[in-house]
Amino acid sequence: MTPESNSVPVVLARRRLWQAFAWCGVVVLVVLTLMPDPPEPPSFLAWDKAQHGLAYAGLAWWFRQAFTRRWVWPLFLVALGVALEFLQGWSGWRTFDTADMLANACGVLAGLVLASGPGGRFLPWLDRHLAPA
Repeated sequence: MTPESNSVPVVLARRRLWQAFAWCGVVVLVVLTLMPDPPEPPSFLAWDKAQHGLAYAGLAWWFRQAFTRRWVWPLFLVALGVALEFLQGWSGWRTFDTADMLANACGVLAGLVLASGPGGRFLPWLDRHLAPA
């Protein structure tokens, strides 16, 4: 199989490692989303919707490359974004915002688009160029 094909997953020697990194990203996202006073982002990311979009785009891009059942992960990430917004609203220290849900979903879509092109060859490239597994 060639790295250019997105219909069948690429064989990765370190797939479990890349999957672990994906789940670490989810944990970081959940913690930052639900913590009462999250750290301030760099000034160029001061717009809240950009933060949401970039976070979910990065996760979708990584998940798309690391997992074989590729159609499941976009649905999971969109559902996660919706669930976290509801949890923020119920937390008492964060607010619920449907626009954040939309930004999350748009980020997932952007990550999938990136992973469907040349950007989706990053993990296979990295996997090949690291020391033997």
